[in-house]
Amino acid sequence: MPIELALYQPDIAQNTGTLLRLGACLGVHLHIIHPTGFPFSRQQLKRGGLDYLDLAEFTEHDSYAHFTDWRLAAGRRLILLTTKAAESAYATLYDNGDVLMVGRESVGVPAEVAAGANLRIRIPMLEGRRSLNVAVAASLILGEALRQTGRFDVLS
Repeated sequence: MPIELALYQPDIAQNTGTLLRLGACLGVHLHIIHPTGFPFSRQQLKRGGLDYLDLAEFTEHDSYAHFTDWRLAAGRRLILLTTKAAESAYATLYDNGDVLMVGRESVGVPAEVAAGANLRIRIPMLEGRRSLNVAVAASLILGEALRQTGRFDVLS
């Protein structure tokens, strides 16, 4: 089982399109957890996703509860990227089958969603800096997880 990426109720179509493009380029399946803060359509995603949307593999979940049902049935570990975590994303060991999740650009995830994650991690930053763009954050940590699990070895 490869590493996958979940977007919890994304607010910004351009970030979602960008992450779908990233998934298409790296062979990473995405999970879009609804509701989104924008009409979820090809037209809305085109700016970030460009012509890669047809190559992106993703599953839409109509709620966090349905996503959780899928994840638990599949036996997948959920790793939440959050500014509220104590553990560094770079001190974490990633495994095939992990699902990395980012929250909404505006507010992250609710406390009960964070509590349901198997692991909560953060990206170390300089003092006084609040957060990174969600697409940038997901890219950084997805890259580290793919590196650790040897995924880049099969890409050209």
